[in-house]
Amino acid sequence: MHPPKAADVANPDLLRLLGRTPVARIRTELPYAHPGFWAKLECLGAGGMKARAAVSMLRGARMRGELRPGAPVVESTSGTLGIGLAFAGQALGHPVVLIGDTELEPSMRQLLRTYGAELELADRPAREGGWQAARLARLREVLRRMPEAYWPDQYNNPDNAAGYASMAAELTAQLDHLDVLVCSVGTGGHSAGLVGPLRRRWPALKVIGVDSVGSTIFGQPARPRLMRGLGSSIHPRNVAHKEFDEVHWVGPAEAVDACRRLARTSFVSGGWSTGAVALVSAWAARVEPGAVVATVFPDGAHRYLGTVYDDDFCHTHGLDTATLAVRPVEIPHPCAVEVGGWARCRTVVDPLAPARALVPAPGEGDAA
Repeated sequence: MHPPKAADVANPDLLRLLGRTPVARIRTELPYAHPGFWAKLECLGAGGMKARAAVSMLRGARMRGELRPGAPVVESTSGTLGIGLAFAGQALGHPVVLIGDTELEPSMRQLLRTYGAELELADRPAREGGWQAARLARLREVLRRMPEAYWPDQYNNPDNAAGYASMAAELTAQLDHLDVLVCSVGTGGHSAGLVGPLRRRWPALKVIGVDSVGSTIFGQPARPRLMRGLGSSIHPRNVAHKEFDEVHWVGPAEAVDACRRLARTSFVSGGWSTGAVALVSAWAARVEPGAVVATVFPDGAHRYLGTVYDDDFCHTHGLDTATLAVRPVEIPHPCAVEVGGWARCRTVVDPLAPARALVPAPGEGDAA
């Protein structure tokens, strides 16, 4: 007997589980005491944070006729979007083929396959663009084999950002006021999706982007990155550079320390993105007394038991002996110096903008 077609086993009841996640007050010392900030716990929503984007992208494609009923969906992922697409595929009735790479954690590979996704792995990073470019090259090979498949292109699809309208509505209902929003930046989806609705509610809202050391999103040179889930070796067009008031780059040692502190004292924690935004959120709450600060914890700790929370992994990569920054180094412009740890810049540029926009004028971006 042949298995049922995906369209016959769509489970739209799953959509009722999307979102509706709580916020938690975080007071963990990171690394110093601070007044506290709010964290949106997307780990408690079915499919994690990126299920919102995945459902939005597939629904948008179906409405436009780009995704036929029961047709397969093919996408590149470092893991988190893969979970979201597996959720969306089950809910809407589409088989999902995910293109990962050999640095994807074995537990995540098993989890994606358990959720019914087919997984293909790129086995070496591209000379330019690293693992992301290698995954995209493999993805195009799959699309040639499966011409009926739909590629959401999470990096450049505006439906990615549109999927976070529900999160923005939840935050405006959960918080009486908001002064500072701290967002990790990878594809740029959730920051771009939140900033418009939240600034309509709170026009003076300050937005801080958090990137990974070695990421090229905000104009730093692309380098091999240990941290996954934030940062990029390519230039996603979903990133709304002009909406950010400042950007921070965080290194893996600082992110691990923050994650472990959260797990020990707040019980809620997560992976690289969670550690990075928690560190910057605590700093923002400390340096702006009285400000209401909020961020998003994209997923939980379970995926990272073999990395962030594994002593052997941290020792192998020198994270347990690294000198931890307790405050960011200020740089005047993203192109001024290559950062190697936690750094802050109040000049935010789009690296693909005209060259003249990337060169600071005399005095531009100097720390106050």
